[in-house]
Amino acid sequence: MTVYETDVPGVGRKFELDLDAGGRAVVLLHHNGRVELFRRASEDADSERLLDLSSDESNRLGSILEGAYFESVDTDELAVPLGDAVLEWTEVRDDSRVAGQTLAGADLRNVAGVSVIAVQRGPDTTPNPDADFELRAGDILVTLGTREEQERFKDRCT
Repeated sequence: MTVYETDVPGVGRKFELDLDAGGRAVVLLHHNGRVELFRRASEDADSERLLDLSSDESNRLGSILEGAYFESVDTDELAVPLGDAVLEWTEVRDDSRVAGQTLAGADLRNVAGVSVIAVQRGPDTTPNPDADFELRAGDILVTLGTREEQERFKDRCT
């Protein structure tokens, strides 16, 4: 993972990080502690500003990202009370194969092995949705399945 570092005269320092999903994250640290966070889809593209943080906000966010508030674990070694099953939250993208289908029509249990236990649509959550529940782009599906089933679901359905 490459990090590019550049002095920005009169402003501060800029850091750019290549992202696994493509594009770059750009962090501009101002001399006064202010931080701007951008995402650039490609090397030639314009940057899209995601956050403009005060010094205190950036310090708090940095602590969170560093793990001061939560320590991540190796999920392959994680023991959960559901046996091999895990819960995942996955957004239905605009180009998803399941967008516009009912749960019965998408047949996720047979196609991928996962069970949809809830759907969040905007501020509303539908627990245990019926088979005739229609999935839409932007829905967040809460699914139960093994890690392999969750990966199969993401690869084939989202």
